[in-house]
Amino acid sequence: METPILDVKRLKTYFYLDDEQVAKAVDDVSFAIRPGESVSIVGESGSGKSMTANSIMGLIGKPGKIIGGSIELNGRDVSGLSEKQMTTIRGKEMAMIFQEPMTALNPVFTVGNQIIEMLRKHKKLNKKLAREQAIHLLEVVGISRPDQIIDEFPHRLSGGMRQRVMIAIAISCQPKLLIADEPTTALDVTIQAQILALLEDMRKKMDMSILMITHDLGVVSDYADRVIVMYGGQVVEQSGTKELLRNTKHPYTQGLLDSMPDLTTNVDRLKTIPGTVPAATEFPEGCRFASRCPSVMGKCISTNPELVEVSAGHHVRCHLYGEGTI
Repeated sequence: METPILDVKRLKTYFYLDDEQVAKAVDDVSFAIRPGESVSIVGESGSGKSMTANSIMGLIGKPGKIIGGSIELNGRDVSGLSEKQMTTIRGKEMAMIFQEPMTALNPVFTVGNQIIEMLRKHKKLNKKLAREQAIHLLEVVGISRPDQIIDEFPHRLSGGMRQRVMIAIAISCQPKLLIADEPTTALDVTIQAQILALLEDMRKKMDMSILMITHDLGVVSDYADRVIVMYGGQVVEQSGTKELLRNTKHPYTQGLLDSMPDLTTNVDRLKTIPGTVPAATEFPEGCRFASRCPSVMGKCISTNPELVEVSAGHHVRCHLYGEGTI
């Protein structure tokens, strides 16, 4: 078994709010990513997906704090590193593509400046070589006229081009782990497909691992080797993609699948999961999905189930499966 490129163990990221409330944004989350593997985290807004990614990158900010667990990158625990130490790792060993490229890119610098900054910081290139490399990176990510686009400001580019620039920045130092947080949000379906295909191509060519945050199970089925389903700041199901789609266990995962449109049938209204994800400051004592679950039982109200292995590599957090057996 290969050593994981990323190994998250029982991670807890809490936010301590002014009114003395505690928001348990990430609460006892564990998973690992192997070299060259593509893993997706799925779930509704508020389930803890993005905060898990931000915790890994060391970008949670105040009043957030990692209060438990570890984040091992290439065998080194980075969860307790200082901001100065993290800046030597971000971009070089792991990088992130953010959800909104218009806000992630600095509007007062050209796209070239922003790629060149990364190259000069981590690769110690001079200005001329860094500019040449930046033009090459823009070409690699499929931007035409890269020698001209390099001098454009972000607002002059389309959403798809801005996302390609973000990818160019992220892969500039050839990190072994790339985190993509909803990388196709607000893009039309044609551009979405192009961006996802580009990421998959980069993964194969650079032997890079990808952790993709998404709510789109269609994306998951096409591009992910494994799937992590999150709800209420916790992992509720985790498995290989084919196994999870074929043999879904958790009622929440089944609800997500049922809510997807089916091109083979005509329906007037898509299925929904009733209710909403509870606020991170108001998680119930028992199962966090209990108030929305069609299979709820008495013990679901009082006891939050553990994540158990129900078959090889398939883990579920649900009282329907008891202690689990392999």
